[in-house]
Amino acid sequence: MTIGSATSAFSRLSINSATTKKWTLAQVVEGCVNAGIPAIGPWRDRVAEAGLDKAARLIKDAGLRVSSLCRGGFLTAADAEGQASALADNRAAILEAVALDTTELFLVVGGLAPGEKDIVGARQRVADRLADLVPFAQENGVRLVLEPLHPMYAADRALISTLGQALDLAASFDASTVGVAVDTFHVWWDPELKAQIERAGRENRIASYQVCDFNMPIAADPLLSRGFMGDGVVDFATIGTWVRDAGYTGDIEVEIFNQEIWDTDGNTVLATVKERYAQLVLPYT
Repeated sequence: MTIGSATSAFSRLSINSATTKKWTLAQVVEGCVNAGIPAIGPWRDRVAEAGLDKAARLIKDAGLRVSSLCRGGFLTAADAEGQASALADNRAAILEAVALDTTELFLVVGGLAPGEKDIVGARQRVADRLADLVPFAQENGVRLVLEPLHPMYAADRALISTLGQALDLAASFDASTVGVAVDTFHVWWDPELKAQIERAGRENRIASYQVCDFNMPIAADPLLSRGFMGDGVVDFATIGTWVRDAGYTGDIEVEIFNQEIWDTDGNTVLATVKERYAQLVLPYT
């Protein structure tokens, strides 16, 4: 079974495989085909489970495109061994992106090293490792997509917290090789968001627009505080309009980490995603 051509209303919609966490890659592919969703954003663990070559064939044979690969990054190791390991893993991720026929590799840059409090020094290590990776990414036609994460993750996951910080980090490199992601969950709160989205558009840096909601109260595990669009506090109309006006015309990827959603039948999840996307995202993008 292949997807054929998606209806125009959903032609830019992509499902990140984290949204249906309990599904294998084959199940995500089948679910997208059956739902008429034309793109997928796989995580590397699902690709590894299937095997890279098999995963690539599975997606291609279904007629889906790969909007992005999640993820590389974690570039803040303070020791030589950790830095070498991070570079090797990221180079492997770049080659995986090539095999999956996507040009976009998300980077979650990492937090402080164990016992560290020098966030300035840790950010400099990110810049140094990014410079190490860029030539290999450029040789392989892959764009490294810097994803700023909400500040509550700065210590352990991503000490790049704003779109402005991500753009500053990207500025030394060609826009075709280093871009940024606008993820509504992570950046909705930023008082500089409009100006920074406009800047990202001028600089041709917007590599991905990811959507999900920011639910309240925050879950005991903050990673699981994402929700379906419309369930939380994000203003999708405003942010979507800013992203559209900045010139972004690529895929719009839904990535949700939420235990209740993970425990729901995947086909029901995809149906809800489509409904909320049509109501809250599509009219403004």
